[in-house]
Amino acid sequence: MPSFDVVSEVDKHEASNAVDQANRELSTRFDFRGVDASFEMKDLVVTMAANHDFQIEQMKSMLTGAMTKRGIKVSCLEYSAPQGSGKIVKVNATMRQGIDADLARKMVKKIKDSKLKVQAAVQGDTVRIQGKSRDDLQAVMALLRNDESIEMPLAFKNFKD
Repeated sequence: MPSFDVVSEVDKHEASNAVDQANRELSTRFDFRGVDASFEMKDLVVTMAANHDFQIEQMKSMLTGAMTKRGIKVSCLEYSAPQGSGKIVKVNATMRQGIDADLARKMVKKIKDSKLKVQAAVQGDTVRIQGKSRDDLQAVMALLRNDESIEMPLAFKNFKD
């Protein structure tokens, strides 16, 4: 019986490329000339540092623009409160991963409401989809990709025929 798993994970390489792109944009922007501002990524946490809060807000838009260009959903970003240390203000942007129980139930309900002939089961932080035909599974993939209410980046793994 064909099946696949739905997981939520951020491509670390693309996220790193997006941070590098945002750093390059930071170095070319006229309003950031002579300012100690930077993006740093460690694991899945991007640290933004600048002299003022309004510069941090501009840096957030640069980061979201770079991530959008790289195909990463920006709704998975969680920003911390600004932390001041001397002249520098820092904000951490954490990229959330994993499907929590509420989102998993919502996805299973959406799949069942679509009347496709598949079974959906929650297994930890993944959702396993099984069906008789490959076409039904591909229809579920399209359904989940096009759903705007799912704010996490989804990946489809372990496709078995």
